[in-house]
Amino acid sequence: MHDPTPPPTQHGRGWPAAQRGAHNQHLRLTHADRDSVANLLKEAYAEGRLDADEFEERLGTAMNAKVHGELEPLLSDLLPEGARIPAPPAAESSPAASGSERLTALVGHCSGYFLAALGPLAVLLVSGNSSAFVRKHAVEALNFQLTFVVGSIVLWFFSWLILPIVAWVFLLLGWMVLPMIAGAAALFGGSWKYPLTWRPIKDS
Repeated sequence: MHDPTPPPTQHGRGWPAAQRGAHNQHLRLTHADRDSVANLLKEAYAEGRLDADEFEERLGTAMNAKVHGELEPLLSDLLPEGARIPAPPAAESSPAASGSERLTALVGHCSGYFLAALGPLAVLLVSGNSSAFVRKHAVEALNFQLTFVVGSIVLWFFSWLILPIVAWVFLLLGWMVLPMIAGAAALFGGSWKYPLTWRPIKDS
Protein backbone atom coordinates (compact mmCIF):
# COMPACT_ATOMS: atom_id res chain seq x y z
CA MET A 1 0.00 0.00 0.00
CA HIS A 2 1.42 3.37 -0.97
CA ASP A 3 2.10 5.78 1.87
CA PRO A 4 1.34 9.35 0.74
CA THR A 5 3.23 10.90 3.66
CA PRO A 6 6.49 12.44 2.42
CA PRO A 7 9.63 11.23 4.13
CA PRO A 8 11.10 13.41 6.87
CA THR A 9 13.81 15.80 5.80
CA GLN A 10 16.30 18.00 7.61
CA HIS A 11 14.91 20.55 10.13
CA GLY A 12 11.44 19.02 9.98
CA ARG A 13 10.56 19.86 6.37
CA GLY A 14 8.19 17.19 5.07
CA TRP A 15 6.98 16.12 8.53
CA PRO A 16 3.26 16.25 9.28
CA ALA A 17 2.26 19.33 11.23
CA ALA A 18 1.49 17.28 14.32
CA GLN A 19 4.98 15.78 14.33
CA ARG A 20 7.08 18.84 13.49
CA GLY A 21 7.09 20.16 17.05
CA ALA A 22 8.35 16.89 18.44
CA HIS A 23 11.03 16.72 15.76
CA ASN A 24 12.27 20.27 16.41
CA GLN A 25 12.52 19.60 20.13
CA HIS A 26 15.87 17.90 19.54
CA LEU A 27 17.39 20.71 17.48
CA ARG A 28 20.26 22.55 19.14
CA LEU A 29 19.63 26.13 20.25
CA THR A 30 21.44 29.22 19.04
CA HIS A 31 22.24 32.31 21.11
CA ALA A 32 19.47 34.12 19.22
CA ASP A 33 16.95 31.45 20.32
CA ARG A 34 17.87 31.91 23.98
CA ASP A 35 17.78 35.69 23.66
CA SER A 36 14.29 35.55 22.15
CA VAL A 37 12.96 33.49 25.05
CA ALA A 38 14.72 35.76 27.55
CA ASN A 39 13.00 38.80 26.00
CA LEU A 40 9.60 37.12 26.21
CA LEU A 41 10.18 36.23 29.85
CA LYS A 42 11.22 39.79 30.65
CA GLU A 43 8.05 41.12 29.02
CA ALA A 44 5.91 38.66 30.97
CA TYR A 45 7.63 39.66 34.21
CA ALA A 46 7.14 43.37 33.45
CA GLU A 47 3.44 42.73 32.78
CA GLY A 48 3.03 40.88 36.08
CA ARG A 49 2.37 37.46 34.56
CA LEU A 50 5.43 36.04 36.33
CA ASP A 51 6.57 36.74 39.86
CA ALA A 52 10.23 37.33 40.69
CA ASP A 53 11.00 33.71 41.65
CA GLU A 54 9.34 32.31 38.52
CA PHE A 55 11.15 34.79 36.34
CA GLU A 56 14.58 34.04 37.79
CA GLU A 57 14.02 30.28 37.58
CA ARG A 58 12.78 30.33 33.98
CA LEU A 59 15.43 32.76 32.83
CA GLY A 60 18.19 30.59 34.29
CA THR A 61 16.73 27.52 32.60
CA ALA A 62 16.51 29.34 29.27
CA MET A 63 20.12 30.49 29.39
CA ASN A 64 21.33 26.95 30.15
CA ALA A 65 19.04 25.18 27.67
CA LYS A 66 20.64 23.12 24.90
CA VAL A 67 17.69 22.05 22.66
CA HIS A 68 14.32 23.55 21.69
CA GLY A 69 12.40 21.03 23.78
CA GLU A 70 13.77 22.59 26.97
CA LEU A 71 12.26 25.98 26.10
CA GLU A 72 8.68 24.86 25.44
CA PRO A 73 7.69 24.41 29.14
CA LEU A 74 9.00 27.90 29.89
CA LEU A 75 6.53 29.52 27.48
CA SER A 76 3.61 27.08 27.43
CA ASP A 77 1.48 29.28 29.71
CA LEU A 78 2.67 32.59 28.22
CA LEU A 79 2.16 32.17 24.45
CA PRO A 80 -0.99 31.14 22.56
CA GLU A 81 -0.98 27.55 21.37
CA GLY A 82 0.88 27.21 18.08
CA ALA A 83 2.58 30.61 18.40
CA ARG A 84 6.20 30.79 17.29
CA ILE A 85 9.00 32.38 19.25
CA PRO A 86 9.83 35.65 17.48
CA ALA A 87 13.41 36.25 16.45
CA PRO A 88 15.23 39.06 18.25
CA PRO A 89 15.55 42.31 16.30
CA ALA A 90 18.74 42.56 14.31
CA ALA A 91 21.24 45.05 15.60
CA GLU A 92 21.54 48.14 13.49
CA SER A 93 24.94 48.37 11.88
CA SER A 94 26.77 51.67 12.06
CA PRO A 95 27.52 53.33 8.72
CA ALA A 96 31.14 53.27 7.63
CA ALA A 97 33.13 56.38 8.46
CA SER A 98 34.00 58.65 5.58
CA GLY A 99 37.55 59.52 4.60
CA SER A 100 37.35 62.94 6.23
CA GLU A 101 36.04 61.43 9.47
CA ARG A 102 38.89 58.94 9.57
CA LEU A 103 41.45 61.67 8.95
CA THR A 104 39.94 63.87 11.66
CA ALA A 105 40.01 60.96 14.11
CA LEU A 106 43.68 60.38 13.22
CA VAL A 107 44.40 64.05 13.94
CA GLY A 108 42.65 63.67 17.30
CA HIS A 109 45.04 60.92 18.35
CA CYS A 110 48.26 62.42 16.96
CA SER A 111 47.55 65.99 18.10
CA GLY A 112 48.43 64.89 21.62
CA TYR A 113 52.09 64.83 20.62
CA PHE A 114 52.03 68.61 20.22
CA LEU A 115 49.19 69.88 22.41
CA ALA A 116 48.74 67.09 24.98
CA ALA A 117 45.07 66.94 26.07
CA LEU A 118 44.24 70.19 24.28
CA GLY A 119 44.61 68.53 20.85
CA PRO A 120 41.93 65.85 21.15
CA LEU A 121 39.80 68.28 23.16
CA ALA A 122 39.79 70.71 20.24
CA VAL A 123 38.86 67.90 17.82
CA LEU A 124 36.06 66.84 20.16
CA LEU A 125 34.65 70.36 20.42
CA VAL A 126 34.87 71.10 16.69
CA SER A 127 33.78 67.78 15.14
CA GLY A 128 32.46 65.63 17.98
CA ASN A 129 28.84 66.66 17.58
CA SER A 130 28.77 66.06 13.82
CA SER A 131 30.33 62.58 13.76
CA ALA A 132 29.90 59.75 16.25
CA PHE A 133 33.04 58.10 14.84
CA VAL A 134 35.18 61.18 15.42
CA ARG A 135 33.67 61.73 18.86
CA LYS A 136 34.44 58.16 19.92
CA HIS A 137 38.10 58.47 18.91
CA ALA A 138 38.50 62.00 20.25
CA VAL A 139 37.10 61.01 23.66
CA GLU A 140 39.41 58.01 23.84
CA ALA A 141 42.43 60.12 22.85
CA LEU A 142 41.47 62.82 25.36
CA ASN A 143 41.18 60.30 28.18
CA PHE A 144 44.59 58.86 27.32
CA GLN A 145 46.24 62.28 27.28
CA LEU A 146 44.61 63.16 30.61
CA THR A 147 45.90 59.88 32.01
CA PHE A 148 49.41 60.74 30.85
CA VAL A 149 49.31 64.27 32.27
CA VAL A 150 47.82 63.30 35.63
CA GLY A 151 50.03 60.24 35.89
CA SER A 152 53.15 62.31 35.15
CA ILE A 153 52.23 64.85 37.83
CA VAL A 154 51.60 62.16 40.44
CA LEU A 155 54.80 60.31 39.63
CA TRP A 156 56.79 63.56 39.74
CA PHE A 157 55.85 64.03 43.39
CA PHE A 158 57.40 60.64 44.11
CA SER A 159 60.37 61.06 41.81
CA TRP A 160 62.77 60.67 44.73
CA LEU A 161 61.90 56.97 44.64
CA ILE A 162 63.21 54.62 41.96
CA LEU A 163 59.96 52.80 41.18
CA PRO A 164 57.98 55.90 40.13
CA ILE A 165 60.80 56.84 37.73
CA VAL A 166 60.62 53.40 36.12
CA ALA A 167 56.82 53.69 35.92
CA TRP A 168 57.10 57.10 34.25
CA VAL A 169 59.50 55.71 31.64
CA PHE A 170 56.92 53.08 30.69
CA LEU A 171 54.22 55.77 30.72
CA LEU A 172 56.32 57.89 28.37
CA LEU A 173 56.93 54.96 26.01
CA GLY A 174 53.20 54.33 25.90
CA TRP A 175 52.56 58.00 25.17
CA MET A 176 55.00 57.83 22.26
CA VAL A 177 53.72 54.58 20.68
CA LEU A 178 50.04 54.08 21.50
CA PRO A 179 48.61 57.19 19.75
CA MET A 180 50.21 55.99 16.50
CA ILE A 181 48.47 52.62 16.86
CA ALA A 182 45.17 54.29 17.69
CA GLY A 183 45.58 56.69 14.77
CA ALA A 184 46.22 53.80 12.37
CA ALA A 185 43.09 52.06 13.64
CA ALA A 186 41.08 55.24 13.07
CA LEU A 187 42.52 55.68 9.59
CA PHE A 188 41.31 52.21 8.64
CA GLY A 189 37.86 52.85 10.11
CA GLY A 190 38.32 50.72 13.22
CA SER A 191 38.25 51.45 16.93
CA TRP A 192 40.90 51.40 19.63
CA LYS A 193 40.95 51.27 23.41
CA TYR A 194 44.09 52.53 25.13
CA PRO A 195 45.22 50.06 27.82
CA LEU A 196 45.43 51.11 31.48
CA THR A 197 43.65 54.39 30.81
CA TRP A 198 41.61 56.51 33.20
CA ARG A 199 38.37 57.53 31.45
CA PRO A 200 36.73 60.51 33.20
CA ILE A 201 35.25 61.70 29.89
CA LYS A 202 32.39 59.54 28.66
CA ASP A 203 31.30 59.07 25.06
CA SER A 204 27.65 60.08 25.38
